[in-house]
Amino acid sequence: MWRLRTSRTKIPLQKNHFNKGSISTKTPTTSSTEEEDPSDPTKKLCKLILSSPRCGLETALDASHIKVSPATAESVLTHLSNAGIQSYRFFEWGSKQRAFPSHTVRAHHSVIDSLARVRQYALMWGVVDRMRDARLLTVETFCAIMRRYARAGRPDEAVYAFNVMGKYGVDPNEAAFNGLLSALCKAKHAWRAQEIFDSAKSRFAVDAKTYSILIEGWGRVPNLVKAREVFDEMVQSGCEPDIVTYGIMVDALCKAGRIGDALGVVRDMGSKNCRPTSFIYSVLVHAHGAEGRVEDAVDAFLEMERSGIVADVAVYNALIGAFCRASRFGNAFKVLEEMEKRGVSPNARTCNVILNRLIGVGRNEEAFKVFRRMIRQCEPDSDTYTMMIKMFCGKGELGMAMKVWKYMGLKRFAPSMHTFSVMIKGLCEAGEARRAAVLMEEMLEKGIQPHGTTFGRLRQLLLKEGREDVVEFLSEKMKTLVKDPLWD
Repeated sequence: MWRLRTSRTKIPLQKNHFNKGSISTKTPTTSSTEEEDPSDPTKKLCKLILSSPRCGLETALDASHIKVSPATAESVLTHLSNAGIQSYRFFEWGSKQRAFPSHTVRAHHSVIDSLARVRQYALMWGVVDRMRDARLLTVETFCAIMRRYARAGRPDEAVYAFNVMGKYGVDPNEAAFNGLLSALCKAKHAWRAQEIFDSAKSRFAVDAKTYSILIEGWGRVPNLVKAREVFDEMVQSGCEPDIVTYGIMVDALCKAGRIGDALGVVRDMGSKNCRPTSFIYSVLVHAHGAEGRVEDAVDAFLEMERSGIVADVAVYNALIGAFCRASRFGNAFKVLEEMEKRGVSPNARTCNVILNRLIGVGRNEEAFKVFRRMIRQCEPDSDTYTMMIKMFCGKGELGMAMKVWKYMGLKRFAPSMHTFSVMIKGLCEAGEARRAAVLMEEMLEKGIQPHGTTFGRLRQLLLKEGREDVVEFLSEKMKTLVKDPLWD
């Protein structure tokens, strides 16, 4: 029977939480030189921050005697985008160091983004206040805030961020207006964006970029009628569609399954001496693949090459995705080899496209082989790790899921809320209430508020085991996190 200690303390974690063998027994890991390179303070700091308990982070940083420059601090904060409160505490600690001049604008933006990710908006606005005092605020600061609010399903707060810019001494210009519309449209709040545009367009110098943002928003919904209305208004207002506008129209039509109309737009571009871009071809290749028309996807790719347009990673990813959807993995790997021969490096998206389909058709062993191969060539992202953990949990291979989790930590990659949720769910389904509770506490320690369903699933398991004390302990932690996110 495992025991719970008093409030604001750790649930004890046994040393055999992981098997002695880690993912490194089957996958290439970073070398000892990379892990311990004394000439790279960023890696040392990231490792220290992710491994230190929240209440002892500042002490551990002091004891490290690592000299932190503004450039190093910026690099650390950029790398730890998912670390939430830990990122903020490092940011605060750096500010207080002797001989530390000040954080860069980008470092401020990184910590603002980190706090917004874990919905610590009060702390986020505190950073904004400090930027105002230091005269570091820019339009991009508020655009970043608007994007995060919109993604979190808070369009009203996104609009608020735009409306208070003047009070912070930043002119709400055309770039800010476009930033607000873009944030809303990308989060599928096209109706709200359209309302704002219609009511405020006379205040700003609306251009092709503004109209293109709205067209893209309606394409995401999708509502092609409204997208066409905005396009027509754009032309009538004297704004000439540019290559970006055409690309967005092609994308909107393809998303709606109207590939024939999209091809018509491409032909219309040719008549106006507007040459299609690699982005447009990537959209066409992807659309054909999504429809199961692999040969048409290949034809679109070859047509692009005949036009003299150099394929980038997005086009290759689209073609790989088309083959994967048709379960023609041999062709997908040939495309991967071809892109490497041509000097186009695969990215996390390349890996994720292949992994997602392999897992979807139950070819889990091959998916793990791909994962091992791909981590040699590109840096996995949150989706990559989450997919692998979910796959192993789904197979009941909790030990392997834990090894992927540990490897993620060795790579100094901070898990996102979704990654935590997947791991906690897997532990709950395996009846591992203690481990799930430990991980839930770690999540809270990092300032990440769990989704209601995640805590609900763990709560049911704990109550079933008669551990009301643990439920109360974690509930208090969550309440404290909301009221006082910086408690020690």
